[in-house]
Amino acid sequence: MIPLQVAGAFHTSYMASAVAALRAAVDGVSASDPDITLWTNRDGSVVDGGAAALDLLVGQVSSPVRWDLCMDSFAAAGVTGLIELAPAGALVGLAKRGLRGVPTVAVKTPDDLDAAVALLNGEAA
Repeated sequence: MIPLQVAGAFHTSYMASAVAALRAAVDGVSASDPDITLWTNRDGSVVDGGAAALDLLVGQVSSPVRWDLCMDSFAAAGVTGLIELAPAGALVGLAKRGLRGVPTVAVKTPDDLDAAVALLNGEAA
């Protein structure tokens, strides 16, 4: 496990009370099944159903992020680039070490969007 300096107790048991509030907020929401590959940050597995994705999204508030398992899954799937959305930087920083040679972009401000678009278009980041 790699401890990260963060702004709050996100992804820990300290956020358990927020899970119930978020679950109530999404009660009745219907989520479509993903059209693209979607991985859960809980264990790096692929999420096939919309209902499962919604449930995992609610639960992730108080569950640890297993970025190591995500990177293993990305490598096995042949992922060719990673874009991290704001707040950004920590995960692509880890990916630079764990997925050497895979281009990454951290979108922290609107100024970073051009690099993200370039990566999506297959241009080197």
